[in-house]
Amino acid sequence: MSVNNQDFYDELINSLSKMGHIRPEEFPNIDLYMDQVTTFMSEHFMNEKSAPDDKILTKTMINNYAKDNLLPPPVKKKYSKDHMIVLLFIYYLKNILSINDIQSIMNPLTESFFGTDKKSEEINMSDIYSHVYDIAKSGLDNISDDIRKKIQSSEESFTDITNPEHKDFLQYFSLMCMLSYDIYLKKQVLGMMVDKLKTDEDIKKEAEKKTEKKAEKKADKKAEKKAEKKTEKKAEK
Repeated sequence: MSVNNQDFYDELINSLSKMGHIRPEEFPNIDLYMDQVTTFMSEHFMNEKSAPDDKILTKTMINNYAKDNLLPPPVKKKYSKDHMIVLLFIYYLKNILSINDIQSIMNPLTESFFGTDKKSEEINMSDIYSHVYDIAKSGLDNISDDIRKKIQSSEESFTDITNPEHKDFLQYFSLMCMLSYDIYLKKQVLGMMVDKLKTDEDIKKEAEKKTEKKAEKKADKKAEKKAEKKTEKKAEK
């Protein structure tokens, strides 16, 4: 492994443009059944699969999103373009935020804009997605430039290490640390922005869920200990 392999880094940066995205005009103009929704997402995010059998979106996920009030229910078992847009936002957000945090973001969005008609509303979900898509796409060059600067900084680090193998690894490691720290800081900022959206009721619900989870864990541990004691008594007999 060589940290100074420019071809490898060029390939990494070029891969950014190949990562899963759906252009506004690519959404189907007809409502889809669940199997069609999962197939559509899988086809557009093929390059992000670690293995061919990996699932980008499953029926269970969709059902859970609806159960957690992240996704409005389908109409006659069919999902609209608005459903697809919400699912796509959830797909991106779930990699960095909890379900509760995503709920705090998505609920105001769906309550105000889901299923709205452009004739009666100033803006609808399709308009919102198009705006967000354009902004994200225009920022891709800035992201690529930032990564290139971090690569250069990593190549300028640990230059006093005489062992070539050690130097390559440490420079590679420093690059990963810089990228990780960048993500960490942005995640903290995003968390503060999400908290700004939360109501007192949201905070109360989150506290209740945490209490319930603690109680469930405590009950599970108690049941495990009880089962262990029974097993020990049987073994003694």
